[in-house]
Amino acid sequence: MDLENRAFLKLRPVQDTRLARTIEPMLLPQEKILQQYQGIRDGVIFTDRRMIAINTQGVTGKKKMFSVLPYNRIQAYALESAGVLDFDSEMKLWLSGLGCVTLELLSGADLFALSNLIDQAILQ
Repeated sequence: MDLENRAFLKLRPVQDTRLARTIEPMLLPQEKILQQYQGIRDGVIFTDRRMIAINTQGVTGKKKMFSVLPYNRIQAYALESAGVLDFDSEMKLWLSGLGCVTLELLSGADLFALSNLIDQAILQ
């Protein structure tokens, strides 16, 4: 996620382990990956403790920027479900000290499961 841009577009849910392998060295002991979303080159992973965004850079894609957003920094969020002609849903997260971050999710993403994950993390 480019924190200057603060938008992550065209994300689709994935089950493969490629994203997980990318961030595996960053995970804490017993930290679990709950949901993964992949864009064309970028990705977002939700664990039981935080959100990790991967911004792939450069022509070869070997350079990566990792942005870690702890759930305790989320102050509010908004959901916009897909419509008849608009197939994308959207989640906006307002983070303390950062502002608004937008996740645009392609059809097939379970928006309410993602909402439930965020709720469990911030409403404890």
